[in-house]
Amino acid sequence: MSALPLPAPADAEAPAAPLPDEQVVQALSALAHPVRLRIFRALVVVGDPGLTPGAMGPGVDVAPATLSHHLKDLMHAGLVTQERQGRHLVYRAAFGRMNQLLAYLTRHCCGGQPCAVTPAPSVPCKPAATD
Repeated sequence: MSALPLPAPADAEAPAAPLPDEQVVQALSALAHPVRLRIFRALVVVGDPGLTPGAMGPGVDVAPATLSHHLKDLMHAGLVTQERQGRHLVYRAAFGRMNQLLAYLTRHCCGGQPCAVTPAPSVPCKPAATD
């Protein structure tokens, strides 16, 4: 099965390459676990500032060792990024990958026919830069 061509995510600087089927399966598999889904949703809600594991753990009700394991799985699937800030690790949702996954899932929606439900307009996940 070959990958379908996808539109570029709204926050991408360059056109995104089509997401291969294997990466789609990997991302969906990562999100299929209830704890990883809660973690990912928490990171999406907080947006660009991201969260440290210490700030994230109580909100998603996960022990630190378990949280570390699930964050690693989400990073391996390309859904989460990690950045070191001093002594802390900050995790963020990978919005570009999330948009690629959504585009893959909705491409050719409704067999090419107009959908019964009009999709919401695309809204960039990152706030616009101010001067």
